[in-house]
Amino acid sequence: MSSMFSRQFRPVGGLATAPAVVVHSLADATAALAEGCAVTLLSAEGAGVFAGAGWWRALVAQARAAHAATPCDDVLDCADAPGAAMAAIRAGQGTLVLDPACPAFGRIAALARVLPARPAALDLGQPGARHRLPLWLARRREDDSTAALR
Repeated sequence: MSSMFSRQFRPVGGLATAPAVVVHSLADATAALAEGCAVTLLSAEGAGVFAGAGWWRALVAQARAAHAATPCDDVLDCADAPGAAMAAIRAGQGTLVLDPACPAFGRIAALARVLPARPAALDLGQPGARHRLPLWLARRREDDSTAALR
């Protein structure tokens, strides 16, 4: 686990419980954390393959340093690439998305938290998404709080 784990929320049952936001840059990640509520930073689809774990870990570390009080987790999407997933684990990545059809899925899942699908997320790369961010985070918090009452 990351040395920053004390500032992260803990996923329940291997699934992220804070609202997920797809980030493509440091500006996206800091915008998501600047809202001040628990959030899951989710990489773009396949970012573990085309950008790499080193880039992702550095982006997340810089964003967390800028907003140290904001609880967050981060998830790197490795598509169907077990090599990218293993590189991410070696780099300290705790949670990954990996295609369950990947032949190495079970072995990789034994080493890290592996999600077989991407969680629902607001993609900050989409037009107008930053303006919707506060509402997305607020609505997701309401959904999480009312789910406990059901």
